[in-house]
Amino acid sequence: MRRVIKILFLVILGVSIGVIGYEAIRWINISHLATGNPVTTSLIDARANEARARGEEPKRFQVWVPLAKISPNLQRAVLAGEDTNFATHNGFDYQAIQKAYDEAMRNAAQEAKKEGENDDWLPTIPEFKRGASTISQQLAKNLYLSSRRSFFRKGQEAILTVFLERQLPKRRILEIYLNVIEWGDGVYGAEAASQHYFHKPASALTANQAAFLSAMIPNPRTVFNPRVNPRRVARRQRIIQRGMPYVRLP
Repeated sequence: MRRVIKILFLVILGVSIGVIGYEAIRWINISHLATGNPVTTSLIDARANEARARGEEPKRFQVWVPLAKISPNLQRAVLAGEDTNFATHNGFDYQAIQKAYDEAMRNAAQEAKKEGENDDWLPTIPEFKRGASTISQQLAKNLYLSSRRSFFRKGQEAILTVFLERQLPKRRILEIYLNVIEWGDGVYGAEAASQHYFHKPASALTANQAAFLSAMIPNPRTVFNPRVNPRRVARRQRIIQRGMPYVRLP
């Protein structure tokens, strides 16, 4: 029995040391982002692997630009669409999470009523219908994690989000985010997206164009692909543009 306990203790100790070492490496990697730009991201690598699996050559159109060369219109549009409280939260927008949870519960209850369930029925794990992830959380996932959903991955995301918020100023987080996010098949970052869709630099985007690009962010390849669902993109574009004047930039 004592031998089993000893082995179990050593296993737990080994796992703990491994996790601590892994997170220490992540901490160092994030600290380097204060002055250096990431060479690639987990998402870009995943898209490249998907292309190779289809027998295709990976596409990557990306031009890194400083935040000063990205139109304030696009900065406001992205915050209006993805994270209105970015300038003031500490990496997690608890108000948005609560709203997303409440909406998910209402939607789940309505679905249950349609299927004839009792009025007091509640789901144990509701599926959120609207996003609650902040830009810091999205960046953590984009840079380092897979797209697979699990409690373990969400835990990693939370730790990395704390690291990002403690190591980098808000403007740097926003700058990296705007330079690495996906805006179509092989299109990454604001400058590439602006050139691809409007044939102009990101610094020259109008409010309407910025809202259009922001509308695509949740899923630019399918759900919010303007060639696949132009009406859905246009509807979200209008909503974002109405909210842009009320967004505070960091």
